[in-house]
Amino acid sequence: MSKQQKKVKRVVIKIGSSSLTSMHGEISHKKLEKLTDQIVSLKDAGYETVLVSSGAVAAGYRKLGCLERPSSLPEKQAAASIGQGLLMESYSELFLSHGYVASQILITRGDFADKVRYTNMKNTLNMLLSRGIIPIINENDTVTVDRLKFGDNDTLSAKVAALIDADRLIILSDIDGLYSDNPRKNPHAKLVKKVHTITPEIEAAAGDSGSTVGTGGMKSKISAIKIAMASGINSFLGKAGTPDILMNALAGTAKGTYFELKPNAANLDNERQWIAFHSGPEGKIIISLEGRETLVNQQGDIEPGDVIKVSGSFHEGAVVRIYDENEKELGLGRMNCSSDWIDRESSENQEAVIIDQGSFVCFLDYRLPAQL
Repeated sequence: MSKQQKKVKRVVIKIGSSSLTSMHGEISHKKLEKLTDQIVSLKDAGYETVLVSSGAVAAGYRKLGCLERPSSLPEKQAAASIGQGLLMESYSELFLSHGYVASQILITRGDFADKVRYTNMKNTLNMLLSRGIIPIINENDTVTVDRLKFGDNDTLSAKVAALIDADRLIILSDIDGLYSDNPRKNPHAKLVKKVHTITPEIEAAAGDSGSTVGTGGMKSKISAIKIAMASGINSFLGKAGTPDILMNALAGTAKGTYFELKPNAANLDNERQWIAFHSGPEGKIIISLEGRETLVNQQGDIEPGDVIKVSGSFHEGAVVRIYDENEKELGLGRMNCSSDWIDRESSENQEAVIIDQGSFVCFLDYRLPAQL
């Protein structure tokens, strides 16, 4: 039975900063209480839930003495160090009042890129869920530098959903779904109720958020949902604060946009999910057009004779970006040899496999986000 056909049990919920804070930029206890009440209803109904929650910077910057949301990195990180504690304290008290325990997990991109840490994180989350705990996840804003940032919690939530093989990703925002145009500017924009494939037209319809509190706009949400769909996970995008939005989203009756895979749609297995979304490519290889056809059409593996050029220094097992000789990016692949080996010995081992078909992720097949 496919993931699309089985009963939904494991749900990842993402909520943005603007949906958790007051008009003054501070944590809104009323909004938090409404959200936790809905999650409690899911738990009571037997769902395993993971919450990816923004709001640390928004919760902490006034306590830092800032009158407006800070723009400098040190101020943002200092505000996050204050706000994250306040946020978790509120969540913990609210969930405990209903008999549920919440846990905190702060993540950086490096936790996904390192295969050992990636596996440990997956095992920890599975253990928490098996014990009925509600993991609350946020990016570790206090220590993360720009080059290691996810950029927004939309992307983080999709990666977490793929990590734990979730059945559904629900992204709650300050807008009630994807529209044909920006509804704040075009009163004739229409809600797109269902999407089976994220096409260039769908991406073109995605505009930035009007919120000054959050970091992710509609484009980031569509990019995140691409990750979820490539991993075989159906998603929903709707407006936070709507009564019973979570339960209704799972029932298919909520107002919003449903991103649903077609039956028997291809998706990435766990190994290729890690290659595509988390690995952090270490180099680049350019292959011939003949090699391109072999790889893209799943007709075989890449051998030394297919390689035209190697850029960068990488070890055996590293993930590299793969281009054809016309500089068209094809995807990512895990190397069966090091860059030194290709330079030194490939001419004498023409039948060696450089990249096998099972370790290749084709961007053309899965319409993956361009930044991977």
